[in-house]
Amino acid sequence: MSTLDYKSGVFKALLVTAALFVVLAGIKTATNILVPFLLSVFIAIICNPLVKKIEGFKIPKPLAVVGVIIVFVVIVISLAGLVGSSLTELSRLLPEYREQLKGEYIWVINQLAAFNITLSSDLLVEYFDPGAAMGLAADMLSGLGAVMANLFLIVITVIFMLFEAPSLPQKVHLALDDPEMRMKQIDQFLSSVNHYLAIKTLVSIATGVCVSLMLWAFGLDFYLLWGVLAFLLNYIPNIGSIIAAVPAMSLAVLQLGIAPAAFIGLGFLGINTVMGNVVEPRYLGRGLGLSTLVVFLSLIFWGWLLGTVGMLLSVPLTMIIKIGLESSQDGKWIAILLSGDVEEQIKAN
Repeated sequence: MSTLDYKSGVFKALLVTAALFVVLAGIKTATNILVPFLLSVFIAIICNPLVKKIEGFKIPKPLAVVGVIIVFVVIVISLAGLVGSSLTELSRLLPEYREQLKGEYIWVINQLAAFNITLSSDLLVEYFDPGAAMGLAADMLSGLGAVMANLFLIVITVIFMLFEAPSLPQKVHLALDDPEMRMKQIDQFLSSVNHYLAIKTLVSIATGVCVSLMLWAFGLDFYLLWGVLAFLLNYIPNIGSIIAAVPAMSLAVLQLGIAPAAFIGLGFLGINTVMGNVVEPRYLGRGLGLSTLVVFLSLIFWGWLLGTVGMLLSVPLTMIIKIGLESSQDGKWIAILLSGDVEEQIKAN
């Protein structure tokens, strides 16, 4: 490689890096506008297959869109009322849970005292506080609720997006200078995104319902709240199920005892093993997976960039980027680096 080519390559890399930082700074600044828009996009993608299904029964599109939106709004308002009342009650009970925890730690303190190790219950509560996990879950749901306060704007945006959805592939082809629609990568990208989000949402709903039923059977308080949390965090594979289990198990330790909490943990493990290793691969295919490291880093990155909604949408956003890279020859190598299953990638190539 000549010196000129080397300098040109370095200059190009620096230019791309600088442009990337400018874009990220712009996104960070425009978070208040961008987050409702992103939510609208994801809701529209999820609702679009339902609209098409209803249209298949010879129902006019305006009626299909209105019907789907009404169902969506009713579900959101119902869940918002449920989560809001549960969070209020949980916030009221948190001080009681912490006092109860101090009593539970007395046995531990007495056992340590036999070995001349002196600790205070306040110190143990500070470092091993199940209430902190429940508070973190409450803060996350509250942050999502603050965004959903713009529900009217989100719903209007979703309606317009659903009406524009049929012409979107054609517009993308024209925008990318492919008026004759010869580039199959574009259609593959749009189809993969629709398929991934639709299946992931159905699996997440099933996960949330199973978790709520399990916790209801154990008699745990706020079982519907933890089911909603499991539904939302199921969009984050591998580590999302762990995060969702911690608050419920923490409350179970205080309310039911250690043994029931352990069984609840096994229940979470069983539900997420079946959903993540049996149901999802059957409908999504293993080739769409992300590595655990990429999932964790995307959670941190999108959470920093877009807040609570960014954390919940971190994996879908990364998946869309990965699907787009897979559809491009120049970016395919990055998609391979993001993938979790090396053997599947070798077979695919």
